[in-house]
This record gives sequence, C-alpha cells and structure tokens, in this order.
Amino acid sequence: MTNITHLEEKIAHLTRTVEDLSDIVARQETELAVAQRRLAMLMEREAGREMDAGGTVPLADQRPPHW
Repeated sequence: MTNITHLEEKIAHLTRTVEDLSDIVARQETELAVAQRRLAMLMEREAGREMDAGGTVPLADQRPPHW
C-alpha cells in the first residue's frame, strides 16, 4: 500500500467519523431543546401550584439559601 493510498483511507475514515459526530450533535441539540421546553413548562406549573397553595412568591424562581 502506498503512502498516498494510506492517507486517502485515513481521510475517508476521519471524514466518516466527523459526519457521524455531526449527526449525533444535531440530534442532541434537538433533544436538549425539547428538554429545556419541558423543564420550563414544569417550572411554570410548579410555580402555579405554589401560588394556588397560598404562597406569595414562587420558590421555583429562587436560588436555594446555600448559594
């Protein structure tokens, strides 16, 4: 195997790896966006429950005291 052929094969494998990783990152970006929307909805729902329970300030929007 010549040096050029070896380098071409290596480039082909690296190109495939980069394409695969790009697909994975794109999928994870979509999953993260969905998770963030769901978290925001849950935070709003919990803040509503706290207000309905007689709370004056939604605690979901506050940092814990140890921060």
